[in-house]
Amino acid sequence: MTEPAANQPWTVYESPIGPLTLRAGERGIRALDFPGRSPRLAEAAKRPMPAATAQLEEYFAGQRRAFEVDLELEGTPLQQAVWEQLRQIEIGATINYGELAERIDPSLYPPGLEPYERVRAAAGAVGSTPTPILVPCHRVIGADGSLTGYLGGLQRKQALLDLERRVAAGEPPEPAWAFRQTALL
Repeated sequence: MTEPAANQPWTVYESPIGPLTLRAGERGIRALDFPGRSPRLAEAAKRPMPAATAQLEEYFAGQRRAFEVDLELEGTPLQQAVWEQLRQIEIGATINYGELAERIDPSLYPPGLEPYERVRAAAGAVGSTPTPILVPCHRVIGADGSLTGYLGGLQRKQALLDLERRVAAGEPPEPAWAFRQTALL
């Protein structure tokens, strides 16, 4: 049985894209919430999470390409498969929802679902990613290359993609990166 959100250990990491609330379970990070998206949390449950916050710090500094924190992700087999595929997308790369849907074992989709409907099912799983950034759901874009919905807002999605493109190209984060937070809040 899972703990109610109010009693879960949690912390806040002050990132360049706003404060990120991390919530943990017994086996790892269960959720990463953007500003204004956290459930009510008990102040007494606030705990340091040095491994996760250190990796986020490295990521935003352009020094980390992949996260190695333990995650405790609860979801359907389809959601789990989608989240695993998201973790395979390299930093600086993007794929579209159709490409993602094709990477998923067809037996995980509901029976009788047409291939074009699988794209919606995969997109729904992307949208329900409980640990955005740690599981890089921001790397999935529209078929025409456009940015599509993101729980943290499209400006955050664009900021993450911009950071990752620079890192993948061997460039440091842009000097104004640290000041971007105020524009996103």
